[in-house]
Amino acid sequence: MAQGKVKDLFKVKTPKIDYVRPDTTILIKYEDFPDDDSDADQSIFFNPKKQLSIVSEDTTELDLGEQHIVEMSEEVLVDSTWIKIAGYYAIWDTRNINPYRMDGRQLKDTVDIKLYDPKQNRNYKMPLIKTPITSHFGHRGSRWHYGTDIDLDTGDSIFAAFDGVVRINKWDGGGYGNYIVVRHYNGLETLYGHMSKAIAQPGDFVKAGELIGLGGSTGRSSGPHLHYEVRYQGNPMDPENLYDFPDYLLKGESYQITSAVFNYYNRAKSGTASSGRRAAYHKVRSGDTLSGIAKKYGVSVSQLTRLNGISARTTLRVGKSLRIR
Repeated sequence: MAQGKVKDLFKVKTPKIDYVRPDTTILIKYEDFPDDDSDADQSIFFNPKKQLSIVSEDTTELDLGEQHIVEMSEEVLVDSTWIKIAGYYAIWDTRNINPYRMDGRQLKDTVDIKLYDPKQNRNYKMPLIKTPITSHFGHRGSRWHYGTDIDLDTGDSIFAAFDGVVRINKWDGGGYGNYIVVRHYNGLETLYGHMSKAIAQPGDFVKAGELIGLGGSTGRSSGPHLHYEVRYQGNPMDPENLYDFPDYLLKGESYQITSAVFNYYNRAKSGTASSGRRAAYHKVRSGDTLSGIAKKYGVSVSQLTRLNGISARTTLRVGKSLRIR
């Protein structure tokens, strides 16, 4: 195939991403899950719809946010290397964690993922220098936890797990906090949540072990840790199926994905459906105002007054917990 005729997947112009960098000193106490406004909650509904057509279709003129459908080809030139397009997805979206409309339970074939390939200089690194697990993939009370939580100290370095391209750098106040999603050459995507600072930007090429952010406790978090997810076409998988975290290594050079990997959806969905929406609180600090707090969390002043039984003229007391949702 002639190089001049190949459309590079990552040359599509991406609109500017508008978001507000949070004040990471804000402490939030959560009493219930899920939060309807959280990316974490919205990303777990797998409702297959009509597949998008991927034949030289350009929808950039439509109001689709930052999603693009690109022309398919056998190979694309990425980072000076020819990569088979099968290792990527046709949709490049810098806003939504799971825009793929693919239910993993409907996989017909076994997908063999080459996790790393030293001969091709495709290596892997652990996301942190140390990887002590504080919470596993699976049920957490009345909800489902779609990743593995790894202990860290605020400011610790967080590294890309595999070679790839950063797809999302975003703030999710009701869930992940500062988080990054990286799409990898091997066909997986990894998500890194609750960072104090997300460094790598969408479109950045990163090598395994490259610094992409700093550890923290932003968003829905009870203390500093890394929420780490591994996904295939938007579908979360248990990272501990791939990693031996105590021994600080991958379990093998490859991993086979079948529909059985995602059978947990039935249990996860039933648990999510039965759980109620939970309240979130902001601890008032010196200088806080109702309008300022409302702006931080994307809510209205009237919602704050209604939830807390106060008026817009009420004086906020430092140290008081103010319900925001």
